[in-house]
Amino acid sequence: MFTFLYTFLTGVAWLLALPLVPLLSLRSKYRRSLPARFLLWKNPPLKEDGLWFHVCSFGEARAIRPLAERFDRNLLRLSCTTQTGYDVCRELAPEQSRYLPFEPLLWFWIRPQKALVVMEAELWYLLFHLAKARGAKTFLINARISDRSWANYRRFAWFYRRIFARIDRVFAQTERDRERLEFLGAKSVRVVGNIKFGGIAPACKTLPKPQGVFLVCGASTHEGEEGTILEGFRRLKSHRPDARLLIVPRHPERFDKVARMMESFARLQGWSFSRFSVTETLESDLVLMDRMGELVNCYAVSDLVVLGGSFVPVGGHNAAEAAQFGMPILSGPHTFNQREIFAGIEGISTVEKEKLPAAMEYPALLDRSRILAEGDPLEEIEKELDRVLH
Repeated sequence: MFTFLYTFLTGVAWLLALPLVPLLSLRSKYRRSLPARFLLWKNPPLKEDGLWFHVCSFGEARAIRPLAERFDRNLLRLSCTTQTGYDVCRELAPEQSRYLPFEPLLWFWIRPQKALVVMEAELWYLLFHLAKARGAKTFLINARISDRSWANYRRFAWFYRRIFARIDRVFAQTERDRERLEFLGAKSVRVVGNIKFGGIAPACKTLPKPQGVFLVCGASTHEGEEGTILEGFRRLKSHRPDARLLIVPRHPERFDKVARMMESFARLQGWSFSRFSVTETLESDLVLMDRMGELVNCYAVSDLVVLGGSFVPVGGHNAAEAAQFGMPILSGPHTFNQREIFAGIEGISTVEKEKLPAAMEYPALLDRSRILAEGDPLEEIEKELDRVLH
């Protein structure tokens, strides 16, 4: 009865959303994903009897890659919800990557698979219910419940218990996550740590950093952060003329807006500005990295990283990709979504947004970062999936 009622309600929501799909699809970030998810446009079911990984977006797709690459490529089936995530999935499984349809459409879309592996908080009731009903072993990996969202999870515990009743195995990040997940009905919970420490993506190419340049990278920045980073760089450059600033916005739809801000700031200071997609160099005083998938390559040549998503209440981003190169890292205090990642890294300097310019001015005073985590958090997950496949 619950499944019938849930399907009916999500079906009504789907019908109400349909008139908005053509309008929202005019935006570049939704142009492919919305027609695929709500209309199944060019989005056929995945091939049967595979190992199905589902993630939300770009960051999770990148995080799942080291685990997915441990299995036969012909077994891989991948799904996601965003366009940037889809592009990463396509690199792993070009013919078997899809957008996850809106829930009521899953009745017509899901085919039997050997296993379904879902990343972090993609807790869709019909996804787990139908996958399990059609023969898949179901897994939730890198599971976490942040302090910020815990109250909402408890409020709807009756609903989440129905989801967790359909999940065979849960791999949690921390003991606190395990306790919270078990309160919500999760069974067979194992703490393995954060998989983002397993198989951290290395640089795949060397960017053309000019000799003798001190390169600052404003990484994964959000609205309200670039201006503060530019002011901090102005103070640094006043006594380090060799400094260059590379800004990497988190979302590609902001590239043009950030480019205008940077160009205007450069003009006021008498500096040069360029977009990497045009020049493919780091020669200018200010450079906008407006290509996806280049962030780790930027870290590899940086002398100082200012980690975005933390100076505004976004929750932070994965600092491990930068810390593997051992440079100083400046972060804001809003890292509630990345507490385990930050706990496993030594030497990150945390400052309030208004104090960031002063902290950027003298980077020689900052500690260098170092990853403390040991072992492979992917190993136990890999073994469990191997048992299902064999």
